[in-house]
Amino acid sequence: MSEKRMFIKGNEAIAYGALAAGLRCYFGYPITPQNDIPEFLSKALPDAGGEFVQAESEVASANMLLGAAACGVRAMTTSSSPGISLMQEAISYMAGSELPGVIVNMNRGGPGLGDIGPSQGDYFQSTKGGGHGDYRLLVLSPSTCQEAYDLIIAAFDLAFKYRNPVLVLGDAILGQMKEPVTTWKPEPVSPAEGGDWRLDGASGRPKRLLKSLFLDEGELAGQNLRLDAKYKSMQAEVRFEAYQTEDAELVVVAHGSIGRIAKSAVRSLRAAGEKVGLFRPITLYPFPTQALAELAAQGKRFLTIEHNMGQMVEDVRLAVRFHADSGFHGLLPGNMPTPDEIEAPIRSALSR
Repeated sequence: MSEKRMFIKGNEAIAYGALAAGLRCYFGYPITPQNDIPEFLSKALPDAGGEFVQAESEVASANMLLGAAACGVRAMTTSSSPGISLMQEAISYMAGSELPGVIVNMNRGGPGLGDIGPSQGDYFQSTKGGGHGDYRLLVLSPSTCQEAYDLIIAAFDLAFKYRNPVLVLGDAILGQMKEPVTTWKPEPVSPAEGGDWRLDGASGRPKRLLKSLFLDEGELAGQNLRLDAKYKSMQAEVRFEAYQTEDAELVVVAHGSIGRIAKSAVRSLRAAGEKVGLFRPITLYPFPTQALAELAAQGKRFLTIEHNMGQMVEDVRLAVRFHADSGFHGLLPGNMPTPDEIEAPIRSALSR
């Protein structure tokens, strides 16, 4: 795939980015609004020498991802909200077994089957661990098609760096909108990327064991301590965008597609002379707590805007708690918000 500028959907940007990152195995099951990804990869991945499997369910997809990850293969699955719920057991097993894999959730409205419209209602599931046990996923939240391309490449690198699943959290807005994307190629992936842990046949070497079951006395405690240390080390990967926050009296905190729409509202208010800025977390885990705390220490006020009834706002309030609080404005799931709808609650917060 040569470097070029293309006019493509966010879903297609993810597929192109995964191929550029060295994707070799894809497993998935159809669900709106992410169907463009498996549709594209069903042709493009075999053409690139990889394997595409439409599994019989999301449960099967996630367990196939686990198997490919155990072999040190760059593998991915994609789905949307209810489908990701079905994958949670396997995701927990992957984290417990320390296996690298990439999971994409193009968030739709919920709870339950909800609808096929946009939402950010899966924040808790994504960042707090939707399955069982003490585990974490690295979670990346793109706001543009270009960022979707860039972050899916980063997701594969981070998955292998930490031997941990990485989740890219988009939504129906990002997946279905079209805009220009400039493709680029990362450094080629080494065939031996999995290192000395991957399962590649035990001929001529000691056997390797990958597991999430620890039954000996104190064994599970030791594993959880090792995992906790790894999750804390992920703080080195914190990413965020701070826009016009230097002199802002009010900082709007929003991520993903809503962060992008909020940025338009902030620009409009800035043009009208209002001292407002935007803080957009790109890593939802690890959350950019320190950066927000530093803004709070400067005496700024905060308004969290999300496409749900209030989830990320809890992390924002924890981040700023020693100096400030955060207001909240929830956009109803399933609706496509506009900058004008976001501008109104910002004006209201500025007046308080």
